[in-house]
Amino acid sequence: MPLTDIRIRSLKPADKPHKYSDGGGLFLFIPPSGSKLWRMAYRFEGKSRLLSFGAYPAVSLKDARERRDEARRLLAKGIDPSAYKRQQQEARRIAERDSFQNIAREWHTTRMTAFSTKHQGTVMYRLCNYIFPFIGTAPIARLEVQDIMAVLRPLEMKRCHETSRRVLQIINQVFRYAVITGRARHNIAADLRGALHPRQVTHRAAVLAPEKVGQLLRDIDAYDGYFPLVCALKLAPLVFPALRNYGPHSGASLIWKPRNGAFRQNA
Repeated sequence: MPLTDIRIRSLKPADKPHKYSDGGGLFLFIPPSGSKLWRMAYRFEGKSRLLSFGAYPAVSLKDARERRDEARRLLAKGIDPSAYKRQQQEARRIAERDSFQNIAREWHTTRMTAFSTKHQGTVMYRLCNYIFPFIGTAPIARLEVQDIMAVLRPLEMKRCHETSRRVLQIINQVFRYAVITGRARHNIAADLRGALHPRQVTHRAAVLAPEKVGQLLRDIDAYDGYFPLVCALKLAPLVFPALRNYGPHSGASLIWKPRNGAFRQNA
């Protein structure tokens, strides 16, 4: 006779474990402790197996019957429900382990040690405030281009174009790290080249006054921002005097050629 909620609630534990059948292999197991546990007995490849569905009332009678029916459908396809359940649990564990947030934090810890503390903090701030709320818990291998656009679109609508570019750069670097470490097959962030609002270039007047040049050099030396930009700024003062002295009308060239076993300027 099938079980009912009224009967299940009225069942009391005894000195020995008892089973109360609901049909189709499903039964309620009540040990002396008083727990009411859903079980399903079945046979697979000639062997007796047992499948657990959880405890009543957290798993209702209706839910237990649905899980029993799903297990019977798997059996009809030649699939062991217990093995399938373990595979699903493992897939969920891997998906949680390989979420975008976990991989991004791992990337931040292992790949940003060469950057200044201030820059590391800026990157983590952008991750926590602009990226994780949208895709942090998602398995990185299941993310699509539109998921990334959902992160960038609010910034673009607010005209925070430079921030959206920086955020996309971070996502791109995290995906590259995931591909290298075998957690993603493709860097989908690379497919978004040209998707953002184009950068507006503002031309600045040249700094010619000696005192302003000195201040410019001090400002460059004190700048502590995006690391590639820091490198470019500190390289610029070493290069632009040479470009001025060796322009197209100077009669000299920056090409160096070997002469007598040594490299010399080609004048």
